[in-house]
Amino acid sequence: MTGGSAPRNDAPATPLVVLAAGRGSRYGGVKPLAPVGLAGEAVIDVLGSDAIAAGFSPLVLVIGPDTGPAVRYHVARRWPSDVDVRFAVQEAPRGTVDAVLAATDELEPGASFGVANADDLPGVDALALLARHLGGEDPAHAAVCFRLRDSLLGTAPVTRGLCEVGDDGLLRAVDERRHVTPMPDGRIEAHDGREPVELDPTQPVSVNLWGFRPPIRAILRAAMQGASGDAEVLLPDLVDGLLAGRVRAAPETAAPRAGTAPRVRVLFAPGRVIGVTHAEDVALVQAELARDVGRGERPAQLWATRPAGWPA
Repeated sequence: MTGGSAPRNDAPATPLVVLAAGRGSRYGGVKPLAPVGLAGEAVIDVLGSDAIAAGFSPLVLVIGPDTGPAVRYHVARRWPSDVDVRFAVQEAPRGTVDAVLAATDELEPGASFGVANADDLPGVDALALLARHLGGEDPAHAAVCFRLRDSLLGTAPVTRGLCEVGDDGLLRAVDERRHVTPMPDGRIEAHDGREPVELDPTQPVSVNLWGFRPPIRAILRAAMQGASGDAEVLLPDLVDGLLAGRVRAAPETAAPRAGTAPRVRVLFAPGRVIGVTHAEDVALVQAELARDVGRGERPAQLWATRPAGWPA
């Protein structure tokens, strides 16, 4: 499989940070290496190919000390040599904010960058939407959102960040709901002890596909410096705190006044996002990708395209 028949983004290439350091406790293995392709390609292979086709480069893979060697070995064997791939190690499982912070040493100091999960496949169109935003003049950060119903696969529970979007297209808040479960009658419920239990299937949700401008780096550092012990700090919580004015950019900086919080542009993605959370998801993702190939929406070979300027 591949990211598409032609590159979708003509802006200068932008880095993508790929979060691949998770321990995979619900899956029971290394989720980025789950074999979902027609020829057994791993999730991270499909994501990498899609990201390159969308115009992202370099790809910075954040790996952990336990599962990282397997990911690094796989990439060295399976990825084309002309893909600019770099590795950053997250030494302890302190959450996705710490994971992104670990990757910043591999990025140019003034670069904007995208962030994606290594076990999700949002598709080339969604990735290209993000790449175009980051290559454009809008100074806002970005959140790529899908409709809730288009982010679910199978019937096993997942976590989703429900997004409140203003009339101006800016993100207002992110509410992380856990145990989000499709019901047999078509309803979607969150069994996390909170209200409402039934969720709107058309509500936009975040699946950790973000675009960040350079000022985010000071915010990431401050968030981790303020965290206690081995506490995990998660990107949706950080973004929600920024929007609400609860998070400050640096330890010595006062919290922003009302109306001065960073702006986060919501990019509404076409199609759906599929991914591997539980072991039973592998067969479901395999079937979805096979259908995409059969419909002509996804070529059958990975790495078939490159952004303009890449060697053939």
